[in-house]
Amino acid sequence: MTVSPLPEVDAPADLDVSAYALRLGDDALVLAQQLCTWAARAPELEQDVALLNLALDLLGQARSLLSYAGSREGRDRSEDDLAFLRDEPGFVNALLMEVDGGDFARTMARQLYASAHAVLLWSSLHESADEQLAGIAGKAVKEAAYHLDHARSWVVRLGDGTAESARRMQVGLDELWPYTFELFEIDPLISRLTARGVVADPALLEPRWRSIVSDVVGEATLRLPESTWRPTGGRSGRHTEGFGYLLAEMQHLHRSHPGASW
Repeated sequence: MTVSPLPEVDAPADLDVSAYALRLGDDALVLAQQLCTWAARAPELEQDVALLNLALDLLGQARSLLSYAGSREGRDRSEDDLAFLRDEPGFVNALLMEVDGGDFARTMARQLYASAHAVLLWSSLHESADEQLAGIAGKAVKEAAYHLDHARSWVVRLGDGTAESARRMQVGLDELWPYTFELFEIDPLISRLTARGVVADPALLEPRWRSIVSDVVGEATLRLPESTWRPTGGRSGRHTEGFGYLLAEMQHLHRSHPGASW
């Protein structure tokens, strides 16, 4: 089942809020799925538990957001319908959430970028004119702050560790840096919601995000990446090659046994 494209102008307010909640829900759901791949594979037993706990936080956020998106779109779709019965083009997550996590350092680079953005985003949404989004943000911002602290500790530990750990950490930061630009893109949906006070202007969040990331990278004795390449398309359903495999694994059980209950 594929989400139908929303109109570019004069979209009803309910559909705009639904589309935005769907974006955030997909971000959280896909990143949670990626973190789950570290189960029994992290460098320490404690990190097996820690990464799965981060994934559970994100899954909880995804459930709230997808439920809200479904309630506002008027198509009688539940959180499970949205998570398990959409095909690849129907997902609107940022590409950063779906790209291959690679080694542990690269995964921590993504966590730094994603959680720094989440802290700022949820903090701003806590003041949203949409009461439901503001309520979700009130809980999510506390979780995001912990996620950021976890990522910061590992980026610094690896960056200021051995020559090999520093090399891997820098490679992870460099490789994922281009995908961060999509987090701050402004399209007609964001413009309409910003004008109504539902979301904050991404242009105001970006310099604060860069400052947080720069401080962590500096503490890790690494360098802030530079890139003119800005991959995009996730918000409009254009995804990376590996995304289909991720969805197949995530959706297999639900699609294999439709209507099953526990």
